[in-house]
Amino acid sequence: MRFVDFDALSFDCYGTLIDWEAGISAVLDPWAAQAGCELSSEQLLLVYSSHEAAVEAEHGDWLYPRVLAGAMRRSGAQLGIAVDDEDAAAFGRSVPNWPAFEDSSAALTELAKYFRLIALSNIDRVSFAASNNLLGVTFDAVITAEDLGSYKPDPRNFKALMERSAELKVPPGKLLHVAQSLFHDHVPAKQIGLPTVWINRRHGKPGWGATPDPGAPVRPDWEFTSLADFAEAVRGKATD
Repeated sequence: MRFVDFDALSFDCYGTLIDWEAGISAVLDPWAAQAGCELSSEQLLLVYSSHEAAVEAEHGDWLYPRVLAGAMRRSGAQLGIAVDDEDAAAFGRSVPNWPAFEDSSAALTELAKYFRLIALSNIDRVSFAASNNLLGVTFDAVITAEDLGSYKPDPRNFKALMERSAELKVPPGKLLHVAQSLFHDHVPAKQIGLPTVWINRRHGKPGWGATPDPGAPVRPDWEFTSLADFAEAVRGKATD
């Protein structure tokens, strides 16, 4: 397979384009420190990750701000730290403040020269719109958890991606999925035969951070440590 063989790219957003770990830590770190908790940012992300995934699996119909609030409450229960209503609500409202990775906007602009772009995101429409303002690119299609009533890695989300891709007249085999999370994206994408690019944003860091262990062996077709490197590789192949 070559990059020029594809017509469209589908993207995970949070963790791949938006630095969700920085956004999560900006809220959880001071909350935990105020309670006298001495866990590091990485340790707090590890605690949080399993709770968010569990809330999403149990409550696919919840909007993402409510998922965040619920996951924070469960994290607090595990750590023995109180989470009042304002703590939970503030965390739920925090997504518009989560920063984009420095390379996301420019890389997406470059990739849009060669491919149609589809977003497949574990988010609600309002929160995604705020993040998309930071990315500065127009996606040809946006599919959110709010639209589907389920969260990745639910196979329903990838079925919807394939259906939307077909509606955009992307030929079979011409869609490439780009994501950071092996758990949320690469495992279910490979299960339906989608080729994938792993943007390994956590290269050089131990563990999985805010993303749960994938729980199954998975081999992405390509791996890059940044979206900028992926865009440069595409540009190079397109101009060969």
